[in-house]
Amino acid sequence: MDSRPLSPHLQIYRWQMTSVMSILHRLTGFALLGFIFGLIAWLFTLNQGAISYTIFTDLLAMAPIKAFVFLLIISLTYYFFNGIRHLCWDIGWGMDLKDAYRSGWLVLTLTFFTSLLVWTYL
Repeated sequence: MDSRPLSPHLQIYRWQMTSVMSILHRLTGFALLGFIFGLIAWLFTLNQGAISYTIFTDLLAMAPIKAFVFLLIISLTYYFFNGIRHLCWDIGWGMDLKDAYRSGWLVLTLTFFTSLLVWTYL
């Protein structure tokens, strides 16, 4: 009898780009909740007046918050481009493995450059 496991264990499993990008798509979708909460906070401070808005903008100028905003920008651009990729898959475009990897690298490249572009003009 063969003593190997029936399914690959996590210690020997080789990650594929498609599975990693699927997991990242779900994580960035969850991370975008931070964007929604930030948007609600921004609208709330607009409603409260100039002092609250000034405090909010001063918080946005802090380095940890800037890093968080940059991560939200990366999440938003990745989620957008990968969502377009999934829509293409839904209509049957790019379903073979070679095209899936090519579109995955395209999504990552577009995410990187678009995030940098948005960050420089923010």
